[in-house]
Amino acid sequence: MIRVWSKRIVLDLVRDKFSDYLFVVVSNRQPYIYKFVKGKIECIRGPGGVITALDPVMCELKGLWVASGSGEADRLVAKDSKVKVPPQEESYTLKYVWLTKEENLGFYYGFSNQALWPLMHLVYVRPQIKEEDWRVYKKVNKKFAQSVYKEIKDKKAIVFFQDYHLALSSLYLKKLKPDAITLLFWHIPWPPYDVFRILPQRAELLKGLLSYDLLGFHIRYFGNNFLEAIANELEAKVNKENSSVTFQSHTSLVRAYPISVDFEGISQKAKSPEVEEAMRSLKEDFSLEGKKIIVGLDRIDYTKGIIERILGVDKLLELYPSLKGKVIFVQVGEISRIHLSQYKKLNDEINALVEEVNFKHRRGSWKPIIFVRRHLSFSELLAFYRLANVCLVTSLHDGMNLVAKEFISSQIEEKGVLVLSKFTGAARQLKEALIVNPYSREEVASALYRAFSMEETEIKERMRRLRQSVRANNIWKWIGKIITDIPLPKF
Repeated sequence: MIRVWSKRIVLDLVRDKFSDYLFVVVSNRQPYIYKFVKGKIECIRGPGGVITALDPVMCELKGLWVASGSGEADRLVAKDSKVKVPPQEESYTLKYVWLTKEENLGFYYGFSNQALWPLMHLVYVRPQIKEEDWRVYKKVNKKFAQSVYKEIKDKKAIVFFQDYHLALSSLYLKKLKPDAITLLFWHIPWPPYDVFRILPQRAELLKGLLSYDLLGFHIRYFGNNFLEAIANELEAKVNKENSSVTFQSHTSLVRAYPISVDFEGISQKAKSPEVEEAMRSLKEDFSLEGKKIIVGLDRIDYTKGIIERILGVDKLLELYPSLKGKVIFVQVGEISRIHLSQYKKLNDEINALVEEVNFKHRRGSWKPIIFVRRHLSFSELLAFYRLANVCLVTSLHDGMNLVAKEFISSQIEEKGVLVLSKFTGAARQLKEALIVNPYSREEVASALYRAFSMEETEIKERMRRLRQSVRANNIWKWIGKIITDIPLPKF
């Protein structure tokens, strides 16, 4: 029988294992954001699987979460740069690292998202690698480390850093506190060595990562790519049998932890009256009644294959004109990183292509593509998942892709089909999806047509198996496996 990890199992595990330690999470994104809503300060929990998994762990352990403060009212609620969260429970401490505009430009918009992001994603967007951004990146990583050190200098601590923004922070922290136990989860892909080696700062970046005691990647392939980079760049001992690296007398464990979603939580929420009401409202707002619905939900990013998705829908209607008037593709996407020229250009390209495809295929009041740019509540997102006959995920390169897993978790009636890019980490787990190469518009169109032509019994059987997979490999398994592998010193 497959063991299904649960919130209770994880909390029992952390209670037993970490009773003597302060547990610290460090991320660029904060778990709770303070904003002005109608003139009053409101606290909103941030989105994403990481917060879903770590928030209850932090509540249980009365831990510390260190993050960049970006909410417009954060400074007003913080005392000595700290605030107790969640607001109603005040279980753990959120500590802010305040970044200047110049630091944000160099650290976040610069080296993190114009150098590392395109370098790690194989989507043919040229990285912009600037030495001045690298200097700011190092400065901000040190700033995070110093902020953590002030809180743990007299304590035994486990410090869990998140993502590519903080690759060097452990190195700086361990210079101040060598006995700190540090781990990092790399939430994006890691490319083959021939791609990675173009980074001028590659050796320094790798040395920073090897200061961590545990390094997590989504899938073994990314971990193997990382080990290949180490073998080519540093005088280090790479042990492929136990997936570890020893560098300058320090050993780092390298493991694969496929991230996921809270299957049970999403499934329960999808049944709620709020979602049922949202379904009725969305049907009316977008004239979806009686239509076959394709849904895509992403932030606007060149890695997500939104252009390729639209071209696939265009090809579907070219090849199967009988579907005109019967099918609607709803793309939900909020614009992101608008300060960067690549994202402005992408936004303009998407607008132009949607207009072109709608003009080409339009019949009367019907148009094939609806682009929803407004922010949707979680209930509205789940409503779109439930309304969808097909969820279309066409990422050009993706560490995992949680949209696919959210869609599956929402499919309580088992009536939808997942069309999934082969270039996602999720494609290695979700075998019952229709797997496509998003660069081939014919392949995407063929998969969509197959989804609409599939017998109801096959649709249900495929979705049943997909739901079994996500239920067994849920967000609690992700964090539970990481916690199990944290190397504590033996006394």
